[in-house]
Amino acid sequence: MPQVHVTRRYRFCAAHRLHTDLLSPEENWAAFGKCNNPNGHGHNYVVLVTVESGAVMDGCDLDRLDHVVNEKVIERFDHFDLNSDPAFANLTTTGENLVKVIWDILEPILPSGGLQKIGVIETRDNYFEYAGVTSTRRGT
Repeated sequence: MPQVHVTRRYRFCAAHRLHTDLLSPEENWAAFGKCNNPNGHGHNYVVLVTVESGAVMDGCDLDRLDHVVNEKVIERFDHFDLNSDPAFANLTTTGENLVKVIWDILEPILPSGGLQKIGVIETRDNYFEYAGVTSTRRGT
Protein backbone atom coordinates (compact mmCIF):
# COMPACT_ATOMS: atom_id res chain seq x y z
CA MET A 1 0.00 0.00 0.00
CA PRO A 2 1.36 3.46 -0.86
CA GLN A 3 2.65 5.46 2.08
CA VAL A 4 3.07 9.17 2.60
CA HIS A 5 6.18 10.33 4.41
CA VAL A 6 7.05 13.62 6.08
CA THR A 7 10.63 14.86 6.17
CA ARG A 8 11.80 17.41 8.73
CA ARG A 9 15.06 19.34 8.36
CA TYR A 10 17.49 20.10 11.20
CA ARG A 11 20.91 21.75 11.29
CA PHE A 12 24.05 21.56 13.38
CA CYS A 13 27.71 22.55 13.08
CA ALA A 14 30.39 20.10 14.13
CA ALA A 15 34.05 19.30 13.69
CA HIS A 16 35.69 15.97 13.00
CA ARG A 17 38.82 14.33 11.69
CA LEU A 18 38.78 11.36 9.35
CA HIS A 19 41.34 9.06 10.92
CA THR A 20 41.64 5.46 12.00
CA ASP A 21 44.18 3.89 14.32
CA LEU A 22 44.15 0.85 12.03
CA LEU A 23 46.20 2.80 9.48
CA SER A 24 49.60 4.45 9.64
CA PRO A 25 49.80 8.24 9.39
CA GLU A 26 50.79 7.89 5.73
CA GLU A 27 47.92 5.49 5.01
CA ASN A 28 45.45 7.80 6.77
CA TRP A 29 46.63 10.72 4.66
CA ALA A 30 46.38 8.62 1.49
CA ALA A 31 42.85 7.49 2.40
CA PHE A 32 41.43 10.75 3.74
CA GLY A 33 43.65 13.54 2.37
CA LYS A 34 43.05 16.98 3.88
CA CYS A 35 40.16 15.55 5.92
CA ASN A 36 42.87 13.81 7.99
CA ASN A 37 44.23 17.16 9.21
CA PRO A 38 45.33 16.62 12.85
CA ASN A 39 43.42 19.79 13.81
CA GLY A 40 40.23 18.50 12.23
CA HIS A 41 37.77 20.46 10.12
CA GLY A 42 34.11 21.35 10.33
CA HIS A 43 30.81 21.13 8.49
CA ASN A 44 27.42 22.78 8.64
CA TYR A 45 25.40 19.57 8.63
CA VAL A 46 21.78 19.31 7.52
CA VAL A 47 19.92 16.30 8.90
CA LEU A 48 16.76 15.09 7.18
CA VAL A 49 14.51 12.88 9.29
CA THR A 50 11.78 11.09 7.35
CA VAL A 51 8.86 9.54 9.20
CA GLU A 52 5.66 7.83 8.17
CA SER A 53 2.72 10.21 7.96
CA GLY A 54 -0.84 9.50 9.03
CA ALA A 55 -1.55 7.03 11.81
CA VAL A 56 1.97 7.10 13.20
CA MET A 57 2.82 10.79 12.83
CA ASP A 58 0.39 13.73 12.93
CA GLY A 59 0.91 17.45 13.55
CA CYS A 60 1.27 17.01 17.31
CA ASP A 61 3.72 14.18 16.81
CA LEU A 62 5.82 16.43 14.56
CA ASP A 63 6.27 18.74 17.55
CA ARG A 64 7.40 15.72 19.56
CA LEU A 65 9.72 14.68 16.72
CA ASP A 66 11.28 18.16 16.71
CA HIS A 67 11.76 17.96 20.47
CA VAL A 68 13.35 14.50 20.32
CA VAL A 69 15.68 15.33 17.42
CA ASN A 70 16.76 18.60 19.01
CA GLU A 71 17.35 17.02 22.42
CA LYS A 72 18.99 13.76 21.33
CA VAL A 73 20.86 14.76 18.16
CA ILE A 74 21.26 18.51 17.71
CA GLU A 75 22.15 19.36 21.32
CA ARG A 76 24.51 16.38 21.42
CA PHE A 77 26.47 17.19 18.25
CA ASP A 78 26.14 20.96 17.68
CA HIS A 79 29.49 22.75 18.03
CA PHE A 80 31.13 19.51 19.13
CA ASP A 81 34.03 17.36 17.94
CA LEU A 82 32.36 14.20 16.64
CA ASN A 83 35.53 12.20 17.30
CA SER A 84 34.97 12.81 21.03
CA ASP A 85 31.48 11.31 21.06
CA PRO A 86 31.25 7.77 22.52
CA ALA A 87 29.18 6.62 19.52
CA PHE A 88 32.31 7.04 17.38
CA ALA A 89 34.70 5.31 19.78
CA ASN A 90 35.15 2.44 17.31
CA LEU A 91 34.05 4.24 14.15
CA THR A 92 35.60 6.72 11.77
CA THR A 93 33.50 9.89 11.70
CA THR A 94 32.46 9.56 8.05
CA GLY A 95 29.11 10.73 6.77
CA GLU A 96 28.15 7.09 6.28
CA ASN A 97 28.74 6.38 9.96
CA LEU A 98 27.15 9.64 11.13
CA VAL A 99 23.88 8.87 9.36
CA LYS A 100 23.80 5.39 10.95
CA VAL A 101 24.60 6.79 14.41
CA ILE A 102 21.72 9.26 14.12
CA TRP A 103 19.40 6.40 13.08
CA ASP A 104 20.55 4.36 16.08
CA ILE A 105 19.84 7.30 18.40
CA LEU A 106 16.35 8.05 17.08
CA GLU A 107 14.91 4.68 16.09
CA PRO A 108 14.46 3.29 19.63
CA ILE A 109 12.78 6.52 20.80
CA LEU A 110 10.25 7.03 18.01
CA PRO A 111 7.06 4.99 17.56
CA SER A 112 7.73 1.56 16.07
CA GLY A 113 7.82 1.73 12.29
CA GLY A 114 7.62 5.52 12.27
CA LEU A 115 11.20 6.30 11.29
CA GLN A 116 11.70 5.67 7.57
CA LYS A 117 15.13 7.12 6.81
CA ILE A 118 17.80 9.57 7.86
CA GLY A 119 19.66 11.81 5.44
CA VAL A 120 22.73 13.90 6.17
CA ILE A 121 23.98 16.66 3.90
CA GLU A 122 27.63 17.16 4.78
CA THR A 123 28.74 19.44 1.95
CA ARG A 124 27.31 20.92 -1.20
CA ASP A 125 28.22 17.66 -2.96
CA ASN A 126 27.99 14.97 -0.23
CA TYR A 127 24.67 13.47 0.87
CA PHE A 128 24.33 10.28 2.92
CA GLU A 129 21.10 8.36 3.44
CA TYR A 130 20.24 5.40 5.65
CA ALA A 131 17.02 3.44 6.02
CA GLY A 132 17.99 1.03 8.76
CA VAL A 133 16.24 -1.89 10.30
CA THR A 134 13.14 -0.84 12.24
CA SER A 135 12.73 -2.38 15.66
CA THR A 136 9.79 -4.70 16.19
CA ARG A 137 10.25 -4.76 19.98
CA ARG A 138 7.79 -1.94 20.64
CA GLY A 139 4.16 -1.46 19.88
CA THR A 140 2.92 1.62 18.04
